[in-house]
Amino acid sequence: MTKPQTARRKRANGVESRQRILDATVEIAGERGYEGTSIAAVSAKCGLPASSIYWHFKDKDDLIAAVIERSFETWLAAVELPREETGTPLERVRVMAANVARSLVDAPDFLRLGLMLALERRPVEPRGRTVFLQVREIAAQKIAEVVGTLFPDLDDESVRTLTTYAVAGADGLFVHRELNGDAVDLVALFELHAELIHDAASRLASRSKG
Repeated sequence: MTKPQTARRKRANGVESRQRILDATVEIAGERGYEGTSIAAVSAKCGLPASSIYWHFKDKDDLIAAVIERSFETWLAAVELPREETGTPLERVRVMAANVARSLVDAPDFLRLGLMLALERRPVEPRGRTVFLQVREIAAQKIAEVVGTLFPDLDDESVRTLTTYAVAGADGLFVHRELNGDAVDLVALFELHAELIHDAASRLASRSKG
């Protein structure tokens, strides 16, 4: 019978191995993209045998999907509107935007890999692409909830339009930083993006009232 302490140690080792594999995959995929990522390359990077990787993940596609999911969870935690007592609606939106930008700087994997997969077309759609599109929809829903909370007078179509604009603008700013590196202040740009969306929402809400 396995002793509890031994079982806990095995679980801890399993979690640690999984994280090492995911971290290595992030580095490989960041350098080589989806096509250039292989189980052999990940094995060499993390120092674990391929058999260990296959114990945790069915194949490369499953591995890439897991990277996107892990990074997305970190990012999603930042998409929270601060409480009312923390400031005006504009101030709250700016804080949220800054937090989202920082999370993308710290954990860009899901968006970087996801956009790569989303823009490519293959005969068989990779699971990673499906996962990215699913989590992207969750992100859009959260943003729509924020818009609806701050501007309850907006109709559904206006909320959808602003949400689409918010997501598309965030994509563009992220890609701009990927192309130009650390010289791009993503936090400042996201704050400006949030201000523009807030202004647009205010104008649309005024029209609705009129």
